[in-house]
Amino acid sequence: MNLNELFQSQLSGGLLNQLGNIAGIENPQQTESAAHAIFSTLMGAIGTNASTPDGANALNNALEKDHDGSILDNLSGFLSGQTEAPNSNMLNGAGILGHILGFKQGNLVNALSQNTNLDSGKILKMMITLAPVILGLLGKAKQQTGADAGGLTNIIGSVLGGQTGGSPLMGILTSVLDKNNDGNMLDDILGGGIGGMLGGLFGGNK
Repeated sequence: MNLNELFQSQLSGGLLNQLGNIAGIENPQQTESAAHAIFSTLMGAIGTNASTPDGANALNNALEKDHDGSILDNLSGFLSGQTEAPNSNMLNGAGILGHILGFKQGNLVNALSQNTNLDSGKILKMMITLAPVILGLLGKAKQQTGADAGGLTNIIGSVLGGQTGGSPLMGILTSVLDKNNDGNMLDDILGGGIGGMLGGLFGGNK
């Protein structure tokens, strides 16, 4: 399953407009660019948390318990509040961000804000909205592929490997996340395992 394509299909299916409305962004191109950068960043952080056996098991358990992908069945209803979530953790975007980003959250919000010329408050609203969606995508992938804890890290690795560094948004993220200052964020993420670089950035926030 290609999660990059699945995420894009969700954006095209109405999520993009909903994100713009929630965050107060009028330009859909700005919304889409920021959404893709947030998707890449949060997937990298989740991958870091899952780069150890304990972390992978914790992610696997969270997906089985709270994020089985059902959010995607009525995404508009869940995000608008018209449909009640089956559990409180499913839509707790702020809690998810705190868990996977910890004290680095502010740095990434500011980096995205500066590059997109979007207010940091708008970026944070998008991140809070997208965090449950991203876990829902992982939950759906788990359901459809039958992935166990170890398989989830492979799914996340395939997502990160499909990202490119040519866009301005990815450039600013590289400036924040590139550990060895070689201008390539992905080699730091994927070299020696998903947790190689991002482990230093997000380590200890489990």
